[in-house]
Amino acid sequence: MSCSGSSSSSTGDSRQVKNGDIIQVNYTGTLQDGTKFDTSIGRGAFEFAVGKHQVIEGFETGVIGMKVGEKKVVKILAEQAYGQYRKDLVITTLKKDFKAGVNLTVGTVVNSVDQNGNPFQATVIKIEGDTVTVDANHPLAGKDLTFEIELVKIL
Repeated sequence: MSCSGSSSSSTGDSRQVKNGDIIQVNYTGTLQDGTKFDTSIGRGAFEFAVGKHQVIEGFETGVIGMKVGEKKVVKILAEQAYGQYRKDLVITTLKKDFKAGVNLTVGTVVNSVDQNGNPFQATVIKIEGDTVTVDANHPLAGKDLTFEIELVKIL
């Protein structure tokens, strides 16, 4: 992870974000090519507890030490975001293995459970004859991310 473009504004609150704090941030996330994939702008500030693994590792690390009003650009490698793309999470199975009534079209997100009973989501990427191929990777797996973050409040 690397940080650049930090700037502060004076708000009278000199506290810095530390593990255990509950904070509110505004953010915009982009891919390396500049494509925006998520933002809190227009939805209200995003609130989370720092150090509780409620957000990706690189985002959490990036807010540590920020002060209210500060803006920062945080570049996060795939390993500290959603991990590398894993080919073993692309699975081909039979159509009959899906519950009756599930709309199986390319792009459909299906809910399933692994052999240990853990729930997961996968996206249908191919349908061929009586087989369906799903991808259980997170849509942002394997991608380096950039976040523009503004610390709004430390609660």
